[in-house]
Amino acid sequence: MPIDPARATAAPPRTTPLAWDHKDVILYHLGLGAGIPATDPEELRYTLESRLHVLPSFATVAGGGRAVSGGLSFPGIDVELAAVLHGGQTVTLHRPLPVRAADVTQTSRVAAVYDKGKAAVIVLRADVADADGPLWTSSSEIFVKGEGGFGGERGTTSRLETPDRAPDATVDRAVREDQALLYRLSGDWNPLHADPEFAKLAGFDKPILHGLCSYGIALKAVVDTALGGDVARVRSYATRFAGVLYPGETLRVRMWRDTPAPGRVQLTATAVERDDAPVLTDTVVEHA
Repeated sequence: MPIDPARATAAPPRTTPLAWDHKDVILYHLGLGAGIPATDPEELRYTLESRLHVLPSFATVAGGGRAVSGGLSFPGIDVELAAVLHGGQTVTLHRPLPVRAADVTQTSRVAAVYDKGKAAVIVLRADVADADGPLWTSSSEIFVKGEGGFGGERGTTSRLETPDRAPDATVDRAVREDQALLYRLSGDWNPLHADPEFAKLAGFDKPILHGLCSYGIALKAVVDTALGGDVARVRSYATRFAGVLYPGETLRVRMWRDTPAPGRVQLTATAVERDDAPVLTDTVVEHA
């Protein structure tokens, strides 16, 4: 069996050095569509080094996104890349991310492997710190088609009900046709997002946008719309990837403030051109 849950979860944690600078941060922001209009002062916070702040979802690509990509090489895991999809992502911030960092350590491990019947879900956990202490903790759920049925635990499943009222804000974000080609320069080189033939092997008509790109686009919309543009207010950000977005489509982000409690923004993200097909669900930004 390509996945050995006991061996994977028993494997010792891996420690990896991470480093980044303003160029990596700006490239990531551009990969999310930041910088339009190019001279807008609010956009310059994402694109100009003298004003730069770091969107917290940058944690998913810092150091080339090794928490996710490296997790598939743990002992006990041997899967085909075409069968892999990102199922969910959570980032918990311990303090704002610095624009430049060189003395950062990531400790990652396989926290769990769940049996979903026709698929397996690999849960990867990464704790990241620098000389001043913890920076963030991330949890990634990797969905592997065709690898379930081994008799393991199914894991828990939680769903958020969409609020029964109109959203407090709705933001549309147009995704360029070359968005995935730019975003992948931040470290996710999966050909699913660039190669039409590989996309067909994975069951898609054409390359899809990275789920983590949609994740970042949605967080930027929340920060800019509901948090006064202040990235330091974000405490955590969790989502479930419910569907795909294709480059060239429009991501519609609907937000409900203080739902179900103060300090929380619940949101959904959908593909406008496909009758609001779900892209992100069960999504919450907790903030100061």
